[in-house]
Amino acid sequence: MSDISFYAILSNQQQFNPDFYNWNRVKVRYCDGSSFTGDVEEVDPTTNLHFRGARIFSAVMEELLAKGMKNAKNAILSGCSAGGLTTILHCDSFKALLPSRANVKCVPDAGYFVNVEDISGAHSFQEFYSEVVSIHGSAKNLPTSCTSKHNPALCFFPQYVASHISTPIFVVNSAYDWWQIGNIFVPSSADPSNSWHSCKLNLSNCSPDQLSKLQGFKSEFQRALSEVGDSPSKGMFIDSCYAHCQTETQETWFKSGSQLLANKTIAKAVGDWFYGRSPFHHIDCNFPCNPTCHNRVFQVKDYPGI
Repeated sequence: MSDISFYAILSNQQQFNPDFYNWNRVKVRYCDGSSFTGDVEEVDPTTNLHFRGARIFSAVMEELLAKGMKNAKNAILSGCSAGGLTTILHCDSFKALLPSRANVKCVPDAGYFVNVEDISGAHSFQEFYSEVVSIHGSAKNLPTSCTSKHNPALCFFPQYVASHISTPIFVVNSAYDWWQIGNIFVPSSADPSNSWHSCKLNLSNCSPDQLSKLQGFKSEFQRALSEVGDSPSKGMFIDSCYAHCQTETQETWFKSGSQLLANKTIAKAVGDWFYGRSPFHHIDCNFPCNPTCHNRVFQVKDYPGI
């Protein structure tokens, strides 16, 4: 197993991570496929797979508390992509583990996956999440504030959980997240002719009609995001960059030339919000309006399936 380098929000260098460089930092490898919600006693006899992500999360937290986290004065639960979803689903339970006097907040990055129709009109990703919840036995570990009202499969989508989160939370996401566009909005099953291939490699290649549909996706994303709320304890940095995961990459977290929103980097916005210096709740204009963006451009040889 290779070593993990700590960059950006995990960096221990002040010039790259001015507000959190001197914190104790822990990176938990993602290993369960259900954002640490699985809990099935039986082992798959064919694959020998164990679906016990919730137990892994509990064991990690137990060890960290024993190592001193129980005395924390400040704490952040964060992660990107599936780790961002983990952050949302476990935000309140994480806070409950720590002293009531501690300043505990959550910063999910690229984890606000939305339940929207794909370009064919199907809810293909909802079907996928339904399978995940079923296989992993996740229902009992999803927020009861959601499962008491909705099918547990829906409670894997942040938009059905966000309004019930009481812990301060700061959502970092692109409104044109390339992973969501390629897997939720324009999955291969919805584009059998592969007419979106060039567009998904580079948004600059999109036709006017495709761009119009992407603006529609952004509108749907914003509607889903509204469930977070707009109180000062609920922050957000929603840029219009073609990106996915921006807090763990130095170029997009805090560096000369990092993308800006309201003249702030992600690091500055999160730091100001966490320490109560100023709230931050901004959603960018429509692509391609932000000249500071680091827009992802894929090469066919590297990502043939996008």
